[in-house]
Amino acid sequence: MTRFLVVPPPESASHALPAALDLALAHGFVAVACGDLVRQIEASAPRQVLIWLPGLVPEPLLDALRAWSGLPPCAIGLVSAPLDDAAHAQLVALGVHAWAPADRIDAPALAALNARADARWQREVALRSELEALRTRLDERKWVDRAKGLLMSARGIGEDEAFGLLRGAAMHANLRLGEVSRSVLEAAQWADAINRAGQLRMLSQRLVRVAAQALAGIDVRRARVLRTQSTERVKHNLDHLAALALGAPATAALDRVRGAWQELETALAARPAATALDAIDARAEALLRAAEALTEALEASGARRALRIVNLCGRQRMRAQRLAKEALLAAPSQDRMATTMDEFEAALRELEAAPLSSPEIRAALAVARDEWLHLLGGVRALDSAEGRASLVRASDALVDTFEQLTAAYEHSLQVIMS
Repeated sequence: MTRFLVVPPPESASHALPAALDLALAHGFVAVACGDLVRQIEASAPRQVLIWLPGLVPEPLLDALRAWSGLPPCAIGLVSAPLDDAAHAQLVALGVHAWAPADRIDAPALAALNARADARWQREVALRSELEALRTRLDERKWVDRAKGLLMSARGIGEDEAFGLLRGAAMHANLRLGEVSRSVLEAAQWADAINRAGQLRMLSQRLVRVAAQALAGIDVRRARVLRTQSTERVKHNLDHLAALALGAPATAALDRVRGAWQELETALAARPAATALDAIDARAEALLRAAEALTEALEASGARRALRIVNLCGRQRMRAQRLAKEALLAAPSQDRMATTMDEFEAALRELEAAPLSSPEIRAALAVARDEWLHLLGGVRALDSAEGRASLVRASDALVDTFEQLTAAYEHSLQVIMS
């Protein structure tokens, strides 16, 4: 490997090179200028750098040394005129490993200087490697402890069982335990984010539904409570999602959701009237589209196939509210209602057939199937007050059921362990 001899700028090189340094140039050292040192080292990866400094420390040399923040990529020795304590301290802090006075440098002294510099650099490398390994172990321990806590909370299991799951996954995937633990936590975060973004879809439809419900005189007090709760939930979810470290596509999608929500919130603040429902619905549809795009961006960012089922299940909450909203509007669209019913039924069948299941999930899906039939009965009996009330009750029951199901999928072992 190459060895460099750093020479000062011409204007400061009034002293001739000591004989020992001339000898070094003749036996393998390559002369480089101070300002070119960093580039030359990156290009050639020398084994050692020797600096010749006949006078004051030139600023180009200091700039070159500062580029490594005290961690140079090779051993650095210095031959110079006598330096004061402050200069020595500065150069040591910048990564110089050994020094020798110029007036006493000869071939043996130069060899000893290079040996000292190389030994100290090797020792620094070993210490840094040991420190980095220790930091890695501490960091892994942090991720393992957090992942164990997540599994214990989500699955209701003990610490030993949680650790066994992590260790088994690490062995199966041939990864470090810390890597698997971090992946588990990231999967849980993405699943939670997708769930929250999916709730925004449902809430966009619920807010229109409760506005139509209140105007129709169907359980008005309950409608007002749901409107307040839904508004607060939208704001809470937006704040939570904004605090996450999202990528550029998801961040842009979240900004569009915020803009759509501001428009819907403004429309909802007006005095409720039948003539305002169309404007509220249009803004709710804009929020729905923005929330759908955000959810898709989050699912793509998570890059885990298991997250799709969280999204699929969460979308059913929106469809239940959308169908009830469309049925309660003054001029319901039969085509849109038929489309929503077909989409709900297809997704419900897919969830019922999905291999990702448990006794808890299967029981909740059975309840969802029953409530879905009640909702369809309410749609067919829209002309009666009892039918409309049944429609509202069934749509809320479906939201509650799919809230539980989405949480069950979010906390399922397959999703968490991905």
